[in-house]
Amino acid sequence: MSWRTWIAFFALGIIWGLPYFLIKIALLDLAPAEVAWGRITIGALILLPLAWRRGALRTLRAHWGAVFAFAFAELVAPFSLIALGETWISSSLAGILLATLPLTVILLAPLFGLREPLGRRRILGLGIGFAGVVILLGIGSVQGLMAWVGVGCMIFATIGYASAALIVQRYLKGVDELGALAMSLAIASVVLLPVAALTAPHHPPPLSALVCIAVLGVVCTAIPLQLYFYLINRAGAARTAVITYINPAVATLLGVGILHEPFGLGPALGLILILLGSWLGTHHADVPAAQLEST
Repeated sequence: MSWRTWIAFFALGIIWGLPYFLIKIALLDLAPAEVAWGRITIGALILLPLAWRRGALRTLRAHWGAVFAFAFAELVAPFSLIALGETWISSSLAGILLATLPLTVILLAPLFGLREPLGRRRILGLGIGFAGVVILLGIGSVQGLMAWVGVGCMIFATIGYASAALIVQRYLKGVDELGALAMSLAIASVVLLPVAALTAPHHPPPLSALVCIAVLGVVCTAIPLQLYFYLINRAGAARTAVITYINPAVATLLGVGILHEPFGLGPALGLILILLGSWLGTHHADVPAAQLEST
């Protein structure tokens, strides 16, 4: 990869480690649907005028189905599920669970017509990553029914993210990313508006919640989604997904250091094994993760 791609890779990894912390703070005063809708709507308000001015929306005529699918898989479902899940689990645990994204991409790739051979290294990585999830969830990290519901939200959010990355690689490659992202954000905003309106607070939220939503919308949605398209089109879905090597570390540092969330043996071992499994599963020495081929 070029030096520009590496810079985008590390920038995205750090930026996407922030949302879990910001979501946790915003949830003190806002409902999950409002958090998801707020960041998506801000992103749409930023990108739509830029896409319109550049004429990027005209390039989507032959890709409406893929754009709608991306909007639901990348935005509507994961953003809502992550905010909902964090009402019951810590932000650090949420970040660690999302670190299974590279493994999920590998498992789902055949369903999108992308050939991803499973060599010995990749199979070993999948096994180690699965063991990490078992340890993460089995050593006192999750207690109570609603905490398990929160874990389920993160699992389905991960499936959504993985599907969205594969949609980009399979059906939106070469499409103007600004137009696709702006329209996806607009679609997601409209879809989530009714739910957000029903759960709106009866009083204005405090400044801290509004700042969190603003940062989520600008820094963690509008800007990084463009980097995400850029990386997928240049490095492939599986390799791009390894930004989750960095995300959980950032999420854990913020959650433990600022929010004083517990972080014991289970999360530590689970994180190590998940990251090791993801590295083995997407390492180019086995089958180039960037070279997923259409079948």
